[in-house]
Amino acid sequence: MNKNKKNKKSVESSHTFRNNLYMLGFIAKNAPGLLFFYIFFDVLSNVPWILSNVVLLKYIIDVVTSGVDYYRAGVACGIFALIVIIGTVGSTVFYEIFLPKQRERLNYKLYSQIYDKAAKMDFEAYDNPAYYNDLVLAMTSMNERVERVLTDAQDITRLLTSIISITAVIATIDPLCLVFIFLCVGIMIPIGRLIAKVNFKRTEAMTPLDRKNLYFSRVFYLQDYAKELRLNPAGEMIERRYNKNIIDRLVTIAPFLRRQWQLYFCQEALPMTLLVYLGIALYMGYKAIVTKEITLGEFAATFNGANAVSRCVFDLTSWFSINLRENGLYIDKFRKFMSAKEKIIGGNVKTVFKKPATIKLENVSFTYPGNDKPTLKNINLEIKPYQKIALVGYNGAGKTTLTNLLLRLYDVTEGKITVDGTDIKEWDIHSYHENYAAVFQDFSLFGATIGENVAMNDHPDKERVLAALKESSFNKELKNGTDTILLREFDDNGLSLSGGEGQKVAVARAFYKKCPFAILDEPSANLDPVSEYALNEAMSRAAEDKTVIFISHRLSTTVMADVIYMLENGEIVESGSHDELMALGGKYAYMFNLQAEKYQQE
Repeated sequence: MNKNKKNKKSVESSHTFRNNLYMLGFIAKNAPGLLFFYIFFDVLSNVPWILSNVVLLKYIIDVVTSGVDYYRAGVACGIFALIVIIGTVGSTVFYEIFLPKQRERLNYKLYSQIYDKAAKMDFEAYDNPAYYNDLVLAMTSMNERVERVLTDAQDITRLLTSIISITAVIATIDPLCLVFIFLCVGIMIPIGRLIAKVNFKRTEAMTPLDRKNLYFSRVFYLQDYAKELRLNPAGEMIERRYNKNIIDRLVTIAPFLRRQWQLYFCQEALPMTLLVYLGIALYMGYKAIVTKEITLGEFAATFNGANAVSRCVFDLTSWFSINLRENGLYIDKFRKFMSAKEKIIGGNVKTVFKKPATIKLENVSFTYPGNDKPTLKNINLEIKPYQKIALVGYNGAGKTTLTNLLLRLYDVTEGKITVDGTDIKEWDIHSYHENYAAVFQDFSLFGATIGENVAMNDHPDKERVLAALKESSFNKELKNGTDTILLREFDDNGLSLSGGEGQKVAVARAFYKKCPFAILDEPSANLDPVSEYALNEAMSRAAEDKTVIFISHRLSTTVMADVIYMLENGEIVESGSHDELMALGGKYAYMFNLQAEKYQQE
């Protein structure tokens, strides 16, 4: 068992080292020179100060105690001051001019790769909590982690340089002092590992409580919750739970803090007090005062140097072992995210149809990753050119899933989908998507002009945009025409739209795009009945040259469809025109009559 634990610990340490080394390689590749100068200028500006406590101090004390040539102490101080000035000027130029530019360049390279990967990742990744968490982590924290890796590399190099240089100086004065230092280091290193282990366990124990704290913060600052908090006593309920979480945090962290204090005391106070402050002080003091084998300057230099080395070792074994492990965990998630392979892989067919072709679904079944029960089962249907197809059914029937399969956001689990006789898996993804205009119920507006939001690119045709907005019944006044900015992320005067207005902009995208197929998932969900009727009329006119597949819970919309497919539990249970299904008197007719009665009552 102990052997397995040791092996596991060794693997974890190796993994941590490789992850940090990977990020250093990433930095060196994408911001050449940054890593070297980041470390070089830190050493240049800090090591003289560290050595001044050893070499300069020794020299000045020896000169002063000798009673002659005091000017030499002034010369030494002047040379030291010049070195410090040169190092400070160089470091200032680096940190204030060079570093900000390189940091921006590095962040640009980092997030360009993250955004590119996120845009290409499979849609099903959003159904995978672990992968989605890796995405969120990469988006929100990797610039901070890159900075931490840089800083840690800088500090570790500085500390190692200090240890080596000071130890070399002490060795020239009295090599026996190194025994005291090595004993001190030998005690501090294993205790430092214990501190790192306690800190890691503390982080693990506090993570669920930290997650709750983030939730409480979101509740009180997001607009989504603002109305509920003001109209109901929910705020008091959340505050009570927040208070309880704080108490839980205090109870959880208390034993770790006690253990950490004990270990820090054992690591810092005992070896340094016994071996450095007491051991070296007595030994070197005896040689300086009693036997006169060394000078007072050598005594001061050795004592200060041993203290500095011990402090450096303390930092390396306690703080940086923790930082490296923490960085390693974040970087590991980033690497998994960046190295994940896409499942939706395009083929070589790059056909973009000028007019609609036949779409067939043959024995199509689909099961979401992680689910045992299929969402769609043995779907067979044929959509002929220019047909208007309606998918209806209760929530969870599989309507949106079916359109997602048509758009190839997911791949079928069984069966196949063909367009003009070609399996859609053989299509180049980009070319295939060029054939479709899609409007989703959970549409998104972007912080861009209304023209760019309709065209979905940054070079919209203004006349076509205005025509598409007119077809979607969008009639809000636009001060700057199609150049009017939506949302306020990039413009404080950006235009905010209501849910219905936003949906009309989303619908306008389908009218703007020149393509043979349109998929409309609840295109009138946020519209009132009058606007819905106007939109249906507009869609009928504008979509004459397209095959249209739409989903609607308002069955008044389905009257315009050539064929209606009623889905239930992932299967097609009825199909036909509106008149045919009403004559059948089945489930569709029941749903339609139920909604008709509701409208009559209103």
